[in-house]
Amino acid sequence: MKKILGTTLLLLGVAVLGQTKEDSVQFNRISTEILNNGKGYNELRELTKNIGHRLSGSEAYEKSVKWAAQKLKDAGADKVWLQEVLIPVWERGKESLHIKTANGSWKNLKMLSLGNSEGTGGKDIAGEIIMVKSIEEYNALPSEKVKDKIVFFNYPFSQSFIETFKGYSDAAKYRVTAAALTAKKGGKFAIIRSLSSAFDDVPHTGAMRYEDNVSKVPAVAVGNTTADELETLLKNQKITAKLNSNCGMKGEKLSHSVIGEITGKKDQSVIVVGGHLDSWDVGEGAHDDGAGIVQSIEVLRTFKKLGIQNNHTIRVVCFANEENGVKGGVQYGKAVKENNEKHLFAIESDAGGFAPRGIALDMDDTKRNQIKGWSKLFLPYGVYNFNERFSGTDLYPLHDMGIPAAELMPDSQRYFDIHHTEEDTFEKVNRRELLLGAAAMTQMIYMIDKNW
Repeated sequence: MKKILGTTLLLLGVAVLGQTKEDSVQFNRISTEILNNGKGYNELRELTKNIGHRLSGSEAYEKSVKWAAQKLKDAGADKVWLQEVLIPVWERGKESLHIKTANGSWKNLKMLSLGNSEGTGGKDIAGEIIMVKSIEEYNALPSEKVKDKIVFFNYPFSQSFIETFKGYSDAAKYRVTAAALTAKKGGKFAIIRSLSSAFDDVPHTGAMRYEDNVSKVPAVAVGNTTADELETLLKNQKITAKLNSNCGMKGEKLSHSVIGEITGKKDQSVIVVGGHLDSWDVGEGAHDDGAGIVQSIEVLRTFKKLGIQNNHTIRVVCFANEENGVKGGVQYGKAVKENNEKHLFAIESDAGGFAPRGIALDMDDTKRNQIKGWSKLFLPYGVYNFNERFSGTDLYPLHDMGIPAAELMPDSQRYFDIHHTEEDTFEKVNRRELLLGAAAMTQMIYMIDKNW
């Protein structure tokens, strides 16, 4: 009996090892193809250098729609189409922030208006700065201390978190809420310390929100060096600041997400891989999120190039308007529901084009554990972390429908040095790191397609 049982277990072990070996060989084929022949790096150069930053509603974004559609066709997609999305249009325009020095002259400060902020209508708005270090400190101030003042929310990006996205999440509430908090107590406008892990003077933009029935006052960000200088000055003297900005919302317009797919041979259940095609209006949108776009197209190209016969439909979605509205993700989710499309899995790359370190899994424990069981296959490629539970912003509508969702997790240590800044350029992206991210997503989709 023991001998028979032992033989059975041995045979089972051989079967499992055989399957693992087959998958390991396919993982190697995928990685070798992408690292040697991948086009993502050159395509990222085209996107960033020929088109540049791509804020939703801009002429550059519309150029990127045509570019992405052509790249999906070139990659071998069976079908390519544009999905209509009604997007908000925000424009920055000219802007400046000055403080009055001790001798009475005005000193210019590097700054960026926060995305979706209203401006000053091209007029100067001036007032005394008051500084708070936290929302709790601000909430303790009586309204008369804030009225007609400029509120400087000087909350630093925490350096304590090893995973820098946790530092970003911790500080993000200041960017989102500073304007509304200031307006509620009669302040003129808000200044925030940028959500930046770098010790430099580069300001970071990003989306903020207004509240209903609350005045829409401007909100701007300054870099860490300027924030430290302001803090030092405010400890010793009163400081007057003056803002002049022309930013604001310009209504809505019809635009598009870009979608391409290779049809499943077994059925047409959908596996989604994507990123967002738009970017902020500074820098080139290379890491955020040109990287995710070219990696997603690389997945489709690799399946076609290697002749992998996908069981299910593999669909690339280049989402519109993630940065200041998420309208592309919402519209895609709406269309899935209306068309009653079955989706098996969705993964997004929207955390930069740095070396992949893991894949976050936002799904039930049964599926999480199944994917974790594949972790040894990924380990030779530096991908080891499958413990986080979140997914890409554009995928939340799918996740809310119960569809398993995921996000590629690149090394995060440098991402928030350049996130939403003029520094997010093609030159900051390493070819091998970018393509390894594409390989990890292709490998994951290969396993999902084979086993689900």
